[in-house]
Amino acid sequence: MHEFPVLEVGGLHIEISTFLAITVSAIITFLLARLAVRNLSVENPSKLQNFMEWVVEFVQNTIASTMPLRRVKPFVALGLTLIMFIFISNLLGLPFGIVTETHSVNAALGVTQELLNEHGGAVELAWWKSPTADINVTAGLAVIVFVVVHFLGLKLNRKHYIKHYFQPYWFFAPLNLIETIAKPLTLALRLYANIFAGEVLIATILMLGIAGTPFMIVWQGFSIFVGAIQAFLFTILTMVYISQAAIHDENEQH
Repeated sequence: MHEFPVLEVGGLHIEISTFLAITVSAIITFLLARLAVRNLSVENPSKLQNFMEWVVEFVQNTIASTMPLRRVKPFVALGLTLIMFIFISNLLGLPFGIVTETHSVNAALGVTQELLNEHGGAVELAWWKSPTADINVTAGLAVIVFVVVHFLGLKLNRKHYIKHYFQPYWFFAPLNLIETIAKPLTLALRLYANIFAGEVLIATILMLGIAGTPFMIVWQGFSIFVGAIQAFLFTILTMVYISQAAIHDENEQH
């Protein structure tokens, strides 16, 4: 099994493959969004513009399924960013893997003599993977969602937001707090588990060599589907949590 090189900076342990991949994911997301709004045209829209219009409409409809229609607009940018960044991150580990082999100790990358001995004198270092296959990344995304949800709840719906912790009765408060903490945990673990399992399976198939090629082709296609589903689930659950915390208007209809 490959080892992932870790760089220690100021007491922080940074997994290089994750850092590289998440940086690339952010750049691709930004460039795609920037290119989509470049040279906009009503009469002769580009293929990318048509595609992004479909994505925007899809995200709007997704958000609209969780909250009243007139409340959707402020959250479209957040929904687009989440679904694009997570989908791109989910797929980054599919096209290729960058693996090098080292026979020497390298303290800067976490290659110790003990590790070399465990691997028979040669350690394979993996420099690339889907960033969402790292629990730290998915946990970071979940924490951001957690902060945004409760910030909006306190800012836009303070009275009902605080009140819901004591419903239906005041002694339900501990259970409601547990539910609140469980939401980001399940967001992080669901995304991480699905993408990590796919990465492990890909590594296993690669060990089969040429014989594993048909399995790899099939799994690559299925992984795209899984990556899209997980990006969608993360985004729609985020919008559900925002709707529950920040929106309260009994007279509004979807």
